[in-house]
Amino acid sequence: MSLDAPPLTLHLIRHAPTLPNVQRRYPKAGEDAPLSDTGRALAASLAGTLPASALAFTSPAQRARETAELAGFPHAQAAPALQEANFGVMAGHTWAELETQYGTAPRDWIEALADPDSDSGPPGGETGRAFHARLQMWLDALPHAGTVIAFTHAGPLLALLRLTVSLKAAEIAPGGRGTLHRVTASEHSGGGDWWLSHLSSPAG
Repeated sequence: MSLDAPPLTLHLIRHAPTLPNVQRRYPKAGEDAPLSDTGRALAASLAGTLPASALAFTSPAQRARETAELAGFPHAQAAPALQEANFGVMAGHTWAELETQYGTAPRDWIEALADPDSDSGPPGGETGRAFHARLQMWLDALPHAGTVIAFTHAGPLLALLRLTVSLKAAEIAPGGRGTLHRVTASEHSGGGDWWLSHLSSPAG
């Protein structure tokens, strides 16, 4: 393939910590938790570490918007596709609570949600197919060159890594980031070749 277009660089940022993160539970249905004090400090530490001229997007959730603002991107565009997955009956619970109530079923639900071809997922929540489809639509609408920053959540970040570089599993803490690059065959072609150059969680 002739690669004659400049690359697109995509920085994926997981929002900084919230109280539900500390409690290691899925957010409650309708919950829109703000950053914790620790989260605000961590988000502020991102300022100056990302290219200021980048096109920035954010999940509409408060925790992502606050992370974007404190990182130096107060005018980041809200992108509903970057919202966390709908976890259905899992919302509001820790993993231990889910296993106590449902046994091994929650593992099956999460594995289905992590499969772009699955028509299953948590009861009352999204299927793996629907979850990945909305993120693929967002990817497809990105510019063909330049730099883009997305402030999002763990689920969408990992889904985007699956859709681009087929990374099956990774752990990234709140405030962590992944950096992807894409080269397309021409200015007007979709798809392209993606590669991952960076994946890390905050120091400490």
